[in-house]
Amino acid sequence: MIKFSWLFFIALLLTVIITGLLRRYALAMSLLDMPNARSSHSIPTPRGGGLSIVIVFLLGLPVLSWMDLLTPETLWALFGAGAWVALIGFLDDHGHIPARWRLLAHFIGAAWGLYWLGGLPPLVFSLPNSHDIFTINLGWAGQILGLFYLVWLLNLYNFMDGIDGLASIEAITVCLGGALLFLLGTDVIGLCALTLLLAMTVIGFLFWNFPPAKIFMGDAGSGFLGIVLGLFSIQATWIEPQFFWSWLILLGVFIVDATWTLARRFLDGEKVYEAHRSHAYQYASRYYNSHKLVSLAIGVINIFWLTPLALLVGFMKLNALLGLVSAYLPLIFLAVYFQAGTRESKSCKND
Repeated sequence: MIKFSWLFFIALLLTVIITGLLRRYALAMSLLDMPNARSSHSIPTPRGGGLSIVIVFLLGLPVLSWMDLLTPETLWALFGAGAWVALIGFLDDHGHIPARWRLLAHFIGAAWGLYWLGGLPPLVFSLPNSHDIFTINLGWAGQILGLFYLVWLLNLYNFMDGIDGLASIEAITVCLGGALLFLLGTDVIGLCALTLLLAMTVIGFLFWNFPPAKIFMGDAGSGFLGIVLGLFSIQATWIEPQFFWSWLILLGVFIVDATWTLARRFLDGEKVYEAHRSHAYQYASRYYNSHKLVSLAIGVINIFWLTPLALLVGFMKLNALLGLVSAYLPLIFLAVYFQAGTRESKSCKND
C-alpha cells in the first residue's frame, strides 16, 4: 500500500480543497440547512459538502483502473451507480424530488451496480458447532433481494446522517475494516486500495464536518456512501463468500439503528417516510448534549468491537451467524436503551 500513498494523499488534499469551495458556494447561494423541530443542530449550516467525496472518489476510479488495480466491471458498477445516486441526491439537495421518484431512481442505480458486479453471489453459512457448510443460491429472488439490500443501505445512510461527523466516521472506520479484510484475507490488492481511497476522501471531508460541523454532507454524499459501501460488500462476497457477513458486521451500527427505528415507528403507526429525530444516535446526542461524544463513541465501537468480529468471521475463526449475533445484540441493547423509534414525548431520553 505504500506505493499508492501518493494517490491517497492527493485524494485527501483534493477533498479538503473542494469541500472548502463547496462551502463558499453554499454560503453564496444560501444553501443552508435551517434548524427546525426535527433537526439535531441549532444554527443554519451550509449543506451539500459530500459532493467533494463523490468527485474525488470517481476521479480516482479511472486512476486505479489505469494502474490495473480495478476490473472494468467494478469500475462501471461503482462509477455508474455512484454518480447516478449522487446526481439524484444533488438535485434533491437543491430542490425537492418526490419520495416515489427518488426511490425509483435508487432502484435504477442499484440495478446498474448489481448488474456490472454479476448480481448477488450465493450466500454461504454454517450452523454453530457444525462443520457443514450450506450454500443458498436464490436465483432471481436473490437478485431482487440484492436490489432491496442496496436501496436500504443507501437510504439508511441518509437516515443516519443526522449529527456532525457521524456518517463520515462510520464510512472511514468501515472502510478501514474492509481494507484489513482484503489485505490480510486475500491477494486482491486493488480492492484494498479501493476501500482506502474512499476512506481518505472521507477523511478530507471530515476536516470540515468534524463537530462542530462547518458544512453538512447532504443527500448527494450520504446516498453515494450508502450505495458504494453496499457494492463493496457484494464485490467482497464474490471474492470470499464469508466476507458478506463480515461487511454486515462492519456496517452493524447503521443497520441496527436505522432498521430498529423504522420498525418501531411503523409498528407505532408513524409515517415512516417523514423526517424525524428518533434514532438512537439522535437521542444519545441530546441526552449527552454532544455530537462529538456520540460520533467518536460509534467510531470506537466500530474499531474495537465490530472490526475484530468481522475479521474473525472473514478468516473463518468464528462462525458467521454467531459472529453476526454477537455483533448485533449489544447494538440492539443500545437501540432499546435509547428508545430508538419512540415519539419524543414518550421518551425519557429527550433534551
